[in-house]
Amino acid sequence: MSSLLRRTGPFAHRNARLYVLFTVLYNARAYYPVLAVFFTDLGLTLERFVFLNLMWALAIFTLEVPSGALADTLGRKKLLVFAAVLMVIEMSILLLAPKNGGTLLFAMCILNRLLSGASEAAASGADEAIAYDALPEEGRESAWDEVMSAAMRWRAAGFLVAMTLGGLLYDPSWLAMVGIVIPVEVAHRLPVAVVFCQGLACVAITLRLEETPHHAIGTARERCASAFRLTMRTAKMAFTTRSIAVIILGGLLIDSVARNFATVNSQYFRLIGIPEWAFGFIGALTGVLSFFVPEIARRLNARFSPLGVLGIAGTLAVVALGLLAPAWPWIGVLPSMLLMTLLGLVGFTVSRHLHGCAESSQRATLLSVRGLAFNVGYGSVSLGFSLLLARMRELHGDDAFRAALLWQLPAVAVMIALFFVWAWRGRRAERGA
Repeated sequence: MSSLLRRTGPFAHRNARLYVLFTVLYNARAYYPVLAVFFTDLGLTLERFVFLNLMWALAIFTLEVPSGALADTLGRKKLLVFAAVLMVIEMSILLLAPKNGGTLLFAMCILNRLLSGASEAAASGADEAIAYDALPEEGRESAWDEVMSAAMRWRAAGFLVAMTLGGLLYDPSWLAMVGIVIPVEVAHRLPVAVVFCQGLACVAITLRLEETPHHAIGTARERCASAFRLTMRTAKMAFTTRSIAVIILGGLLIDSVARNFATVNSQYFRLIGIPEWAFGFIGALTGVLSFFVPEIARRLNARFSPLGVLGIAGTLAVVALGLLAPAWPWIGVLPSMLLMTLLGLVGFTVSRHLHGCAESSQRATLLSVRGLAFNVGYGSVSLGFSLLLARMRELHGDDAFRAALLWQLPAVAVMIALFFVWAWRGRRAERGA
């Protein structure tokens, strides 16, 4: 982190510095600790909220890889500016969405999720690629490890601030204790207003990025055709090269389960009796723990293969889900924090492996293939969890959420176990051959 502040090492390059600032402001969003309760307090059911996550994933499914290919052909900077502008628009929609607005509310929330997915797709891959390719070729891999570690630590610090602020702003009762009265309806929009301002900052940051070579010439039509060909070629390479496909598939299994819980964790905190003002502090504490994840991830990747690291993460994910299922008051916070930190470990491991496999001309596209796969997995898990919630509501009524947490455990455990048995057997077969 000190090299970033001193602008030394890899951070002597502008893109590396701006990448860290962008990834912090783009990802550390103040409404995250209250995401589920924000939408349900607007008037949506929990099942509809989980359905919105599927809409988000569908937008990514449609745009993730094409956007990465366009970044590699039309330019990474253009895609990042577009992503930042969409971030501003999606926050504007949430600021204007009517509470208990029925069909209009649901339609605006769907539009918000679609724009959010499009923004995420445009940024995914292009942000890392524009920073990575700006680094000198000599010692690029070790320099990128330093950039990625710094980015993860700054994101952890950003989440520390955003989570604390978001939880406090959403629940005005603590301000009322000192005589500051804010209407609840206004307080519930304040975390979104903070993220709106972050979006404006992201627009300014992306406009200052320096474009890196994007390996395409010709008219816009010819470059779009080139983008399509690059998409098909890279996707085929990713899923026919076993060493890449196994890491992407293993990563998405763990990531999708953890992210699905991340979107409903505020509802879980309500279930285990946590007051709303504390949601942000829990998120902040998770951010503090995430501060140490890069160094742990670096050491694990130095000692074990990427598949071995994912095996450790998968085991911990199943343990965390097992401890979440009983919904113990307050104690249930601990396994939720463990599950959230696994996102960083998986992200570091998969990103490191893919950067080592990718050619510069297809780097953003390959990273977008990863993003596409991860978000298809996330959308599938969200859809499955939504259907499970609906079924549990028929059987258990108001206790549906607790029952869904219990029923998801064996399904996830079996999927992860079967995958790693298949992956390790395949690796042994390759070595034997």
